[in-house]
Amino acid sequence: MKNILIIGMGNVLMQDEGVGVRAVEELENRYVIPEGVTVVDGGTTGMGLFESIRQCDQLIVADAINTGVPYGSLMRIANGDIPAFFQTKLSNHQLGLSDLLALLTLKGEVPEHVAIIGMVPHSLENRLGLTPEATAGLAAMLEMLVAELADLGVRLQERSEYRSGHWGKEAERERQAECA
Repeated sequence: MKNILIIGMGNVLMQDEGVGVRAVEELENRYVIPEGVTVVDGGTTGMGLFESIRQCDQLIVADAINTGVPYGSLMRIANGDIPAFFQTKLSNHQLGLSDLLALLTLKGEVPEHVAIIGMVPHSLENRLGLTPEATAGLAAMLEMLVAELADLGVRLQERSEYRSGHWGKEAERERQAECA
């Protein structure tokens, strides 16, 4: 089996900017992640992911992206299409990701498959939790991640019991504190 790395990127303190982190958190909450697949909360680390990406065969990145299309739109950018999209800044973490991919290309160590699954953010306010619009689109983003894995030959098994993730709990605590 290939070594597949799934990275959720984003700043969860800036509302929809954290959609990539929340998407991979949901992936782990809803599905049993099989051997050979590693899921990482990459946050805003950028170059700190070099070794992890260097050691994978297949890379899937979930992130908020800025493309000029309507808020909430989902996009998949893969392999040869990725360098063209890096000509304009798509993500607040793109500098780190584009630099990583460029460095790995120079070293001849770029993963054989790279895909970015992204959502155009609605709001970048300084607060935990996604907007209702991004929350509504999270299920479709999760489906895209599951489909990307299926295309790589990985069939995920749903968990018998849904788990709640750290960032989802923290966002709910903040929402409840505002209502009190």
